[in-house]
Amino acid sequence: MTAHDTIDQVETRLALRNEPVQARSTARLGTLLDAAAAVVDEIGFERLTTAMVAERAGASIGTVYRYFPDRIALLQALGARNLERVLTRVGDEVRRPEHETWVAALSAAMDILVSAFRAEPGFRGLRVGDVIDLRPSPTDRTFKSIVAGRMLDGLIERFGYEDTPQLRVLFESAVEVSDALATRAFAFDPQGEEQFLRIGFEVTYGMLAPHLGEVDLG
Repeated sequence: MTAHDTIDQVETRLALRNEPVQARSTARLGTLLDAAAAVVDEIGFERLTTAMVAERAGASIGTVYRYFPDRIALLQALGARNLERVLTRVGDEVRRPEHETWVAALSAAMDILVSAFRAEPGFRGLRVGDVIDLRPSPTDRTFKSIVAGRMLDGLIERFGYEDTPQLRVLFESAVEVSDALATRAFAFDPQGEEQFLRIGFEVTYGMLAPHLGEVDLG
């Protein structure tokens, strides 16, 4: 386990600090988050209310407030769940031995994120929760930073790159650019507009190739 793994786990637990231990309560929490995800898909996170979530979940408003003091806490928990659902998968993907180059590994990891945009309820509108612009921030890292760090950890382990602060900033910047273009790709098309997804990959490659090595893209 790396130091970055430890930070990731602590921050994720903080984001989900309201999650109960008992199985019945955990199932009820999952139902509330599923309902919130459905509302986000339909009308966006900005217009979501706790009353909407309660109605969609078939629960009382008191049940919602038992777990979440307000709508922001509910959205934070949904973003953290989205984060948990992609974080391990992207980290494992870049380490897979069948990916012979960093480009193949990173492309496969990004495909997981694109699949989440397409299929994970609530992901297209909320992603991993950074869109909720809180002041002050509840953590000292964005959730996208955690995703970027997990992918870079895997690339460093898999291909032996030197771990430097400069590389981490560059890699996180590339992920931010890619995420912005992916967000645009899915703004009007639930399957994603291919030209924006393609440009996102090309820009990411252009930013990273001088540092991770040129690869024949065929």
